[in-house]
Amino acid sequence: MEKHIQAPITKEEVEKLQAGDYVYITGTIYTARDAAHKRMYEAMLEGQEPPFELTNNIIYYLGPTPAREGQVIGSAGPTTSSRMDKYAPLLMEHGLAGMIGKGKRSAEVLQTMQKETCVYFAAVGGAGALLSKCIKAAEVIAYEDLGTEAIRKLKVENLPVIVVADTAGNNMYETAVEKYLKDIVYK
Repeated sequence: MEKHIQAPITKEEVEKLQAGDYVYITGTIYTARDAAHKRMYEAMLEGQEPPFELTNNIIYYLGPTPAREGQVIGSAGPTTSSRMDKYAPLLMEHGLAGMIGKGKRSAEVLQTMQKETCVYFAAVGGAGALLSKCIKAAEVIAYEDLGTEAIRKLKVENLPVIVVADTAGNNMYETAVEKYLKDIVYK
C-alpha cells in the first residue's frame, strides 16, 4: 500500500505502517552513521542529551558524498543498518520513531521496535544519486569533525522508502524469503 507521511511522525502513525508499505516521507529527518551513533550513545550513557530531539524523529543511516556545485547534498544512499544495531535500542528507548537504512536487523533491535513503537524503513541501495533529489535542504547540526558522518538535519520531499519491519513484528527480510522459496518449490 502507498502512504505519505510527514516527519516527525507520531507513535500512533508508526503503528499504522505495515511491512510492505511503500512510503513517501516529507518533512524533517536526521542522518547518523556509525561514528555519530557511537558518540551519541556514549554521551547518553553518561547522562548527556543527544544533539537533537529523538522523540518522534527518524534517523537515516547516511553519510552523503560531498555536494557538487549547485546541489544541496551529494549521493545519499543508505548505509548497512546492522552497524547501528548496538546503539539503536537506547535511541528507541528515548523516543526514536523510525530508522532508514538497508539490510537485516538484529533480534534485539526488532524486539525493541515492537516494545518502543518504532519502524524500520529500507531505502534502495545503489540509488543514492536519485534519493539525493528528494533532499531539499541539509545542515550539519552536530559532530562536524566527523565529516560525512556528521549528524545532519535534512528537509526531504517524497523520499521513497519501504517498511521492512513494523511494530507488529512483521519483517519482510523473513516473509519475502519464505514467499519466494514457496513460489519456487510449487511452480
